[in-house]
Amino acid sequence: MLSTTNFRKGLKLMIDGAPCAIIDFQHVKPGKGSAFVRTKYRNLLTDNVQDRNFRSGEKFEKPDLIEKKMQYLYAEDDSFYFMDSATFDQTFITREALGDAVSFLKENIEASVLFFEGKVIGVELPNTVELAVTSCDPGMKGDTVSGATKPATLETGYVVHVPLFINEGDVLRIDTRSGDYLERVG
Repeated sequence: MLSTTNFRKGLKLMIDGAPCAIIDFQHVKPGKGSAFVRTKYRNLLTDNVQDRNFRSGEKFEKPDLIEKKMQYLYAEDDSFYFMDSATFDQTFITREALGDAVSFLKENIEASVLFFEGKVIGVELPNTVELAVTSCDPGMKGDTVSGATKPATLETGYVVHVPLFINEGDVLRIDTRSGDYLERVG
């Protein structure tokens, strides 16, 4: 059992029968009345964010969550196949369950897959991935204007805004959390 005294960012617990992750919290001790914890949390099944106050000392169950390191193998229609790195068991994950992670999936990438009661509820990719540029406008000599960008299509089909000096064939480091260009690596 978990108590409000155990709250920290990222803590996973059961709220109203659903697994949730705490985004933010604040212990409040008003001058009059009992203490409470103002909490912002994300429902891991529906991805909804909610604000709620809990009495100080309130108890919560730990959710039955299993996190596995898995390797992305291939896609077929709207199913994406992953292999458990320890047991070599294969699991398919739907496009809906993957969410925005689909834009950054490259064969053999390692991902952390979260299961609740045997069902996939989330996929967490590494913070950065390296993807090749498949098409973009060519860079011109003298394109050194600070802050100017152009769209570039990556090998996964994702379109990102990049500086003017990026050309087709360049390998870029992309932040999977925001989808932004970080740097050219090759």
